[in-house]
Amino acid sequence: MTATHFLPRQHLQTLLDQLDALGYRCIGPQVRDGTIVFDRLSDATALPVGIGAHQTPGRYRLEHQDHPRCFAWANGPQALKPLLFAPQERLWRTERDDAGRLSFTSEPQPMQRQAIIGVRACDLAALALQDAHFAGPRADPGYSRRRRDLLLVGVECGQPANTCFCASTGDGPAISTGADLALTELDTGFLVRAASEVGSALCDALPLRAPSDEERAQGAAEIEQARLRQCRSLPGRNLRESLFANLDHPRWDEVATRCLACGNCVAVCPTCFCSTEREQPSIDGSSSTHLRLWDSCFSAEHSYVHGRLLRPDTRTRYRQWLTHKLGGWHDQYGRSGCVGCGRCIAWCPVGIDLTAETNAICADASESAQEAP
Repeated sequence: MTATHFLPRQHLQTLLDQLDALGYRCIGPQVRDGTIVFDRLSDATALPVGIGAHQTPGRYRLEHQDHPRCFAWANGPQALKPLLFAPQERLWRTERDDAGRLSFTSEPQPMQRQAIIGVRACDLAALALQDAHFAGPRADPGYSRRRRDLLLVGVECGQPANTCFCASTGDGPAISTGADLALTELDTGFLVRAASEVGSALCDALPLRAPSDEERAQGAAEIEQARLRQCRSLPGRNLRESLFANLDHPRWDEVATRCLACGNCVAVCPTCFCSTEREQPSIDGSSSTHLRLWDSCFSAEHSYVHGRLLRPDTRTRYRQWLTHKLGGWHDQYGRSGCVGCGRCIAWCPVGIDLTAETNAICADASESAQEAP
Protein backbone atom coordinates (compact mmCIF):
# COMPACT_ATOMS: atom_id res chain seq x y z
CA MET A 1 0.00 0.00 0.00
CA THR A 2 1.29 3.46 -0.94
CA ALA A 3 2.46 5.49 2.06
CA THR A 4 0.52 8.63 2.89
CA HIS A 5 2.34 11.78 3.97
CA PHE A 6 1.22 15.26 4.97
CA LEU A 7 2.29 18.55 3.38
CA PRO A 8 1.45 21.62 5.50
CA ARG A 9 -0.32 24.30 3.49
CA GLN A 10 2.46 26.87 3.97
CA HIS A 11 4.83 24.55 2.08
CA LEU A 12 2.73 24.19 -1.08
CA GLN A 13 5.06 26.63 -2.82
CA THR A 14 7.90 24.16 -2.23
CA LEU A 15 6.14 21.70 -4.53
CA LEU A 16 6.04 24.29 -7.33
CA ASP A 17 9.69 25.17 -6.75
CA GLN A 18 10.75 21.53 -6.93
CA LEU A 19 8.85 21.00 -10.18
CA ASP A 20 10.49 24.09 -11.62
CA ALA A 21 13.92 22.85 -10.53
CA LEU A 22 13.26 19.58 -12.37
CA GLY A 23 12.59 21.50 -15.57
CA TYR A 24 8.80 21.34 -15.60
CA ARG A 25 6.59 24.20 -16.71
CA CYS A 26 3.96 24.30 -13.98
CA ILE A 27 0.31 24.71 -14.96
CA GLY A 28 -2.45 25.05 -12.42
CA PRO A 29 -6.00 26.34 -11.87
CA GLN A 30 -6.55 30.08 -11.79
CA VAL A 31 -9.48 32.46 -12.05
CA ARG A 32 -9.87 33.94 -15.53
CA ASP A 33 -12.96 35.69 -16.93
CA GLY A 34 -15.31 34.42 -14.26
CA THR A 35 -14.25 30.78 -14.43
CA ILE A 36 -11.41 28.48 -13.38
CA VAL A 37 -8.96 27.56 -16.12
CA PHE A 38 -5.52 25.96 -16.28
CA ASP A 39 -2.72 28.45 -16.91
CA ARG A 40 1.01 28.95 -16.24
CA LEU A 41 1.61 28.83 -12.49
CA SER A 42 4.75 29.86 -10.62
CA ASP A 43 3.33 31.23 -7.37
CA ALA A 44 0.96 29.27 -5.13
CA THR A 45 -0.82 32.50 -4.19
CA ALA A 46 -2.25 32.61 -7.75
CA LEU A 47 -4.34 29.51 -7.03
CA PRO A 48 -8.10 30.12 -6.48
CA VAL A 49 -7.98 30.37 -2.69
CA GLY A 50 -11.42 30.56 -1.05
CA ILE A 51 -13.20 30.07 -4.38
CA GLY A 52 -16.03 27.65 -5.09
CA ALA A 53 -17.89 26.96 -8.34
CA HIS A 54 -21.69 26.79 -8.40
CA GLN A 55 -22.85 24.66 -11.33
CA THR A 56 -26.35 23.68 -12.44
CA PRO A 57 -27.73 22.83 -15.91
CA GLY A 58 -26.80 25.72 -18.18
CA ARG A 59 -25.25 27.76 -15.38
CA TYR A 60 -21.75 28.26 -13.94
CA ARG A 61 -20.59 30.93 -11.53
CA LEU A 62 -17.79 31.38 -9.03
CA GLU A 63 -18.45 32.03 -5.36
CA HIS A 64 -16.17 33.53 -2.71
CA GLN A 65 -16.09 31.36 0.40
CA ASP A 66 -14.52 31.69 3.82
CA HIS A 67 -11.85 28.96 3.81
CA PRO A 68 -8.13 28.64 2.99
CA ARG A 69 -8.52 25.89 0.38
CA CYS A 70 -7.49 26.38 -3.24
CA PHE A 71 -9.08 23.27 -4.78
CA ALA A 72 -12.59 23.58 -3.30
CA TRP A 73 -14.37 23.41 -6.66
CA ALA A 74 -15.43 20.48 -8.82
CA ASN A 75 -14.04 21.45 -12.23
CA GLY A 76 -13.90 24.24 -14.77
CA PRO A 77 -14.58 24.16 -18.51
CA GLN A 78 -11.08 22.85 -19.27
CA ALA A 79 -9.76 19.38 -18.71
CA LEU A 80 -6.41 17.91 -19.80
CA LYS A 81 -7.59 17.52 -23.39
CA PRO A 82 -6.47 20.95 -24.73
CA LEU A 83 -2.96 20.37 -23.35
CA LEU A 84 -2.52 17.06 -25.17
CA PHE A 85 -4.97 16.92 -28.08
CA ALA A 86 -4.36 20.44 -29.37
CA PRO A 87 -7.40 22.42 -30.60
CA GLN A 88 -5.35 23.33 -33.68
CA GLU A 89 -2.16 21.59 -34.73
CA ARG A 90 0.10 21.83 -37.78
CA LEU A 91 0.70 18.32 -39.12
CA TRP A 92 2.88 18.91 -42.17
CA ARG A 93 3.97 21.55 -44.66
CA THR A 94 4.03 21.25 -48.46
CA GLU A 95 6.38 23.36 -50.58
CA ARG A 96 6.70 23.72 -54.38
CA ASP A 97 10.14 24.44 -55.88
CA ASP A 98 10.86 26.37 -59.09
CA ALA A 99 10.52 23.17 -61.13
CA GLY A 100 7.07 22.48 -59.71
CA ARG A 101 8.17 19.56 -57.56
CA LEU A 102 6.43 19.15 -54.19
CA SER A 103 8.17 18.31 -50.93
CA PHE A 104 6.49 17.39 -47.65
CA THR A 105 7.99 18.03 -44.24
CA SER A 106 6.58 17.43 -40.80
CA GLU A 107 5.96 20.50 -38.69
CA PRO A 108 8.16 20.43 -35.58
CA GLN A 109 6.35 21.34 -32.39
CA PRO A 110 8.11 23.11 -29.51
CA MET A 111 8.24 20.69 -26.61
CA GLN A 112 8.27 21.53 -22.93
CA ARG A 113 7.93 19.27 -19.93
CA GLN A 114 4.73 20.22 -18.16
CA ALA A 115 3.44 19.53 -14.65
CA ILE A 116 -0.32 19.92 -14.24
CA ILE A 117 -1.49 20.62 -10.69
CA GLY A 118 -5.07 20.08 -9.56
CA VAL A 119 -6.19 17.29 -11.90
CA ARG A 120 -9.43 15.59 -10.85
CA ALA A 121 -10.13 11.86 -10.82
CA CYS A 122 -12.67 12.19 -13.65
CA ASP A 123 -10.06 13.88 -15.84
CA LEU A 124 -7.48 11.20 -15.09
CA ALA A 125 -10.02 8.63 -16.26
CA ALA A 126 -10.62 10.72 -19.37
CA LEU A 127 -6.87 10.86 -20.00
CA ALA A 128 -6.72 7.06 -19.97
CA LEU A 129 -9.34 7.04 -22.74
CA GLN A 130 -7.44 9.65 -24.73
CA ASP A 131 -4.32 7.50 -24.32
CA ALA A 132 -6.19 4.48 -25.66
CA HIS A 133 -7.08 6.43 -28.80
CA PHE A 134 -3.99 8.57 -29.44
CA ALA A 135 -1.19 6.55 -27.83
CA GLY A 136 -2.30 3.06 -28.87
CA PRO A 137 -0.92 0.84 -31.65
CA ARG A 138 -1.11 3.72 -34.16
CA ALA A 139 0.20 6.43 -31.89
CA ASP A 140 -0.30 10.08 -32.78
CA PRO A 141 3.22 11.61 -32.78
CA GLY A 142 2.31 15.02 -31.36
CA TYR A 143 0.06 13.63 -28.65
CA SER A 144 2.60 10.98 -27.69
CA ARG A 145 5.41 13.53 -27.30
CA ARG A 146 3.27 15.77 -25.13
CA ARG A 147 2.10 12.79 -23.08
CA ARG A 148 5.65 11.59 -22.36
CA ASP A 149 6.58 15.03 -21.04
CA LEU A 150 3.59 15.29 -18.70
CA LEU A 151 3.64 15.05 -14.91
CA LEU A 152 0.29 14.96 -13.10
CA VAL A 153 -0.48 16.16 -9.60
CA GLY A 154 -4.04 15.04 -8.89
CA VAL A 155 -6.29 16.49 -6.19
CA GLU A 156 -9.22 14.44 -4.97
CA CYS A 157 -12.57 16.19 -5.25
CA GLY A 158 -14.23 16.94 -1.92
CA GLN A 159 -16.79 19.46 -3.24
CA PRO A 160 -18.80 17.96 -6.12
CA ALA A 161 -20.99 20.22 -8.21
CA ASN A 162 -24.70 19.73 -8.68
CA THR A 163 -23.86 18.48 -12.17
CA CYS A 164 -21.27 15.85 -11.13
CA PHE A 165 -21.96 12.11 -11.41
CA CYS A 166 -18.47 10.51 -11.44
CA ALA A 167 -19.52 8.08 -8.69
CA SER A 168 -22.09 6.70 -11.13
CA THR A 169 -19.47 6.01 -13.81
CA GLY A 170 -16.89 4.70 -11.31
CA ASP A 171 -14.37 7.45 -12.06
CA GLY A 172 -14.28 9.48 -8.83
CA PRO A 173 -14.23 11.37 -6.61
CA ALA A 174 -11.25 9.44 -5.17
CA ILE A 175 -8.08 9.09 -7.27
CA SER A 176 -7.09 5.48 -7.85
CA THR A 177 -4.69 5.60 -10.84
CA GLY A 178 -3.17 7.97 -13.35
CA ALA A 179 -1.48 10.62 -11.17
CA ASP A 180 2.19 10.89 -10.23
CA LEU A 181 1.15 12.53 -6.97
CA ALA A 182 -2.33 12.32 -5.42
CA LEU A 183 -3.36 15.01 -2.94
CA THR A 184 -6.32 15.24 -0.58
CA GLU A 185 -6.88 18.82 0.55
CA LEU A 186 -7.67 19.69 4.17
CA ASP A 187 -7.82 23.15 5.71
CA THR A 188 -4.33 22.81 7.16
CA GLY A 189 -2.64 21.13 4.21
CA PHE A 190 -2.60 18.06 2.01
CA LEU A 191 -2.48 14.31 2.41
CA VAL A 192 0.06 13.18 -0.20
CA ARG A 193 0.50 9.82 -1.95
CA ALA A 194 3.16 9.07 -4.54
CA ALA A 195 2.07 6.86 -7.44
CA SER A 196 5.17 6.85 -9.67
CA GLU A 197 8.95 7.04 -9.45
CA VAL A 198 8.81 10.75 -10.27
CA GLY A 199 6.19 11.20 -7.56
CA SER A 200 8.34 9.39 -5.03
CA ALA A 201 11.33 11.56 -5.92
CA LEU A 202 9.19 14.65 -5.39
CA CYS A 203 8.08 13.39 -1.98
CA ASP A 204 11.72 12.95 -0.97
CA ALA A 205 12.34 16.63 -1.73
CA LEU A 206 9.28 18.01 0.09
CA PRO A 207 8.97 18.94 3.80
CA LEU A 208 6.52 16.15 4.57
CA ARG A 209 5.52 14.67 7.89
CA ALA A 210 3.43 11.70 8.93
CA PRO A 211 -0.31 12.48 9.00
CA SER A 212 -2.26 12.14 12.21
CA ASP A 213 -5.06 9.59 12.53
CA GLU A 214 -7.50 12.50 12.62
CA GLU A 215 -6.16 13.92 9.34
CA ARG A 216 -6.40 10.53 7.65
CA ALA A 217 -9.96 10.05 8.89
CA GLN A 218 -11.01 13.53 7.83
CA GLY A 219 -9.64 13.05 4.33
CA ALA A 220 -11.43 9.73 3.88
CA ALA A 221 -14.68 11.13 5.29
CA GLU A 222 -14.68 14.13 2.94
CA ILE A 223 -14.20 11.95 -0.13
CA GLU A 224 -17.00 9.62 0.98
CA GLN A 225 -19.31 12.58 1.60
CA ALA A 226 -18.46 13.91 -1.87
CA ARG A 227 -19.55 10.60 -3.32
CA LEU A 228 -22.81 10.55 -1.36
CA ARG A 229 -23.70 14.15 -2.24
CA GLN A 230 -23.84 13.48 -5.97
CA CYS A 231 -27.48 13.74 -6.99
CA ARG A 232 -27.21 12.66 -10.63
CA SER A 233 -26.48 9.23 -12.07
CA LEU A 234 -26.65 7.16 -15.23
CA PRO A 235 -28.88 4.05 -15.27
CA GLY A 236 -25.83 1.79 -15.67
CA ARG A 237 -22.22 1.67 -16.81
CA ASN A 238 -22.82 -0.32 -19.99
CA LEU A 239 -25.82 1.13 -21.82
CA ARG A 240 -24.94 -0.20 -25.26
CA GLU A 241 -27.89 -2.56 -25.62
CA SER A 242 -30.42 -0.18 -24.06
CA LEU A 243 -29.45 2.75 -26.29
CA PHE A 244 -29.21 0.86 -29.57
CA ALA A 245 -32.57 -0.77 -28.84
CA ASN A 246 -34.13 2.71 -28.63
CA LEU A 247 -32.91 4.48 -31.74
CA ASP A 248 -36.49 5.48 -32.58
CA HIS A 249 -37.45 6.60 -29.08
CA PRO A 250 -39.60 9.79 -29.12
CA ARG A 251 -37.19 11.42 -26.65
CA TRP A 252 -34.72 11.98 -29.50
CA ASP A 253 -37.26 14.30 -31.16
CA GLU A 254 -38.00 16.06 -27.89
CA VAL A 255 -34.37 16.82 -27.06
CA ALA A 256 -33.75 17.97 -30.64
CA THR A 257 -36.28 20.78 -30.16
CA ARG A 258 -34.08 22.15 -27.35
CA CYS A 259 -30.58 21.36 -28.63
CA LEU A 260 -28.86 24.23 -30.48
CA ALA A 261 -26.24 21.91 -32.03
CA CYS A 262 -23.67 24.47 -30.86
CA GLY A 263 -21.06 21.89 -29.87
CA ASN A 264 -20.42 23.29 -26.39
CA CYS A 265 -20.85 19.83 -24.89
CA VAL A 266 -18.15 18.24 -27.04
CA ALA A 267 -15.79 21.21 -26.61
CA VAL A 268 -15.78 20.87 -22.82
CA CYS A 269 -16.01 17.05 -22.81
CA PRO A 270 -12.65 15.62 -21.66
CA THR A 271 -12.93 12.53 -23.90
CA CYS A 272 -14.42 13.75 -27.23
CA PHE A 273 -11.76 13.60 -29.94
CA CYS A 274 -13.47 14.27 -33.28
CA SER A 275 -11.33 16.33 -35.64
CA THR A 276 -11.20 17.64 -39.18
CA GLU A 277 -8.30 18.63 -41.41
CA ARG A 278 -7.77 21.77 -43.48
CA GLU A 279 -5.21 23.11 -45.91
CA GLN A 280 -3.89 26.61 -45.24
CA PRO A 281 -2.20 27.70 -48.49
CA SER A 282 0.15 30.63 -48.83
CA ILE A 283 -1.04 33.60 -50.87
CA ASP A 284 1.42 32.93 -53.70
CA GLY A 285 0.58 29.22 -53.88
CA SER A 286 4.15 28.11 -53.25
CA SER A 287 3.42 26.34 -49.98
CA SER A 288 0.63 25.05 -47.81
CA THR A 289 0.26 23.98 -44.18
CA HIS A 290 -1.93 21.01 -43.32
CA LEU A 291 -3.89 21.59 -40.09
CA ARG A 292 -5.85 19.36 -37.75
CA LEU A 293 -8.62 21.10 -35.81
CA TRP A 294 -11.19 20.03 -33.27
CA ASP A 295 -14.51 19.13 -34.83
CA SER A 296 -17.90 18.03 -33.58
CA CYS A 297 -20.42 15.37 -34.52
CA PHE A 298 -22.97 18.20 -34.17
CA SER A 299 -21.63 19.98 -37.27
CA ALA A 300 -23.32 19.19 -40.57
CA GLU A 301 -20.14 18.52 -42.54
CA HIS A 302 -18.90 15.98 -39.99
CA SER A 303 -21.23 13.32 -41.46
CA TYR A 304 -20.78 14.38 -45.09
CA VAL A 305 -19.89 11.34 -47.21
CA HIS A 306 -19.80 11.34 -51.01
CA GLY A 307 -22.42 13.97 -51.72
CA ARG A 308 -24.80 13.44 -48.83
CA LEU A 309 -25.17 14.03 -45.10
CA LEU A 310 -25.56 10.83 -43.11
CA ARG A 311 -26.95 12.83 -40.16
CA PRO A 312 -28.95 15.68 -41.70
CA ASP A 313 -30.61 17.11 -38.59
CA THR A 314 -30.08 17.85 -34.89
CA ARG A 315 -32.02 14.75 -33.85
CA THR A 316 -29.66 12.35 -35.60
CA ARG A 317 -26.57 14.29 -34.53
CA TYR A 318 -27.50 14.32 -30.85
CA ARG A 319 -28.40 10.65 -31.08
CA GLN A 320 -25.02 9.87 -32.66
CA TRP A 321 -23.19 11.71 -29.88
CA LEU A 322 -25.04 10.04 -27.03
CA THR A 323 -25.16 6.50 -28.43
CA HIS A 324 -21.50 6.59 -29.40
CA LYS A 325 -20.39 8.11 -26.10
CA LEU A 326 -22.33 5.73 -23.85
CA GLY A 327 -22.73 2.73 -26.16
CA GLY A 328 -20.31 2.45 -29.07
CA TRP A 329 -17.25 3.19 -26.95
CA HIS A 330 -17.69 -0.19 -25.26
CA ASP A 331 -16.87 -1.86 -28.60
CA GLN A 332 -13.83 0.36 -29.12
CA TYR A 333 -12.37 0.83 -25.65
CA GLY A 334 -14.17 -1.60 -23.36
CA ARG A 335 -16.00 1.06 -21.38
CA SER A 336 -18.23 4.13 -21.69
CA GLY A 337 -16.77 7.36 -23.01
CA CYS A 338 -18.36 9.33 -20.16
CA VAL A 339 -16.44 9.93 -16.91
CA GLY A 340 -19.21 11.79 -15.07
CA CYS A 341 -17.57 15.23 -14.94
CA GLY A 342 -20.89 16.97 -15.72
CA ARG A 343 -19.31 19.68 -17.89
CA CYS A 344 -21.70 19.03 -20.77
CA ILE A 345 -24.61 19.79 -18.41
CA ALA A 346 -23.23 23.00 -16.92
CA TRP A 347 -21.97 24.45 -20.20
CA CYS A 348 -24.99 23.62 -22.36
CA PRO A 349 -26.66 26.99 -23.13
CA VAL A 350 -30.13 25.44 -22.74
CA GLY A 351 -29.26 23.15 -19.82
CA ILE A 352 -29.72 19.75 -21.47
CA ASP A 353 -28.88 17.09 -18.90
CA LEU A 354 -27.17 13.99 -20.32
CA THR A 355 -28.21 11.90 -17.32
CA ALA A 356 -31.89 12.89 -17.61
CA GLU A 357 -31.99 12.17 -21.34
CA THR A 358 -30.24 8.82 -20.91
CA ASN A 359 -32.50 7.72 -18.07
CA ALA A 360 -35.58 8.65 -20.11
CA ILE A 361 -34.41 6.81 -23.22
CA CYS A 362 -33.22 3.70 -21.39
CA ALA A 363 -36.28 3.44 -19.12
CA ASP A 364 -38.39 1.66 -21.74
CA ALA A 365 -35.66 -0.92 -22.38
CA SER A 366 -35.36 -1.57 -18.63
CA GLU A 367 -39.12 -1.98 -18.25
CA SER A 368 -39.26 -4.36 -21.23
CA ALA A 369 -36.46 -6.45 -19.78
CA GLN A 370 -38.27 -6.67 -16.43
CA GLU A 371 -41.53 -7.71 -18.10
CA ALA A 372 -39.89 -10.39 -20.24
CA PRO A 373 -40.63 -13.97 -19.04
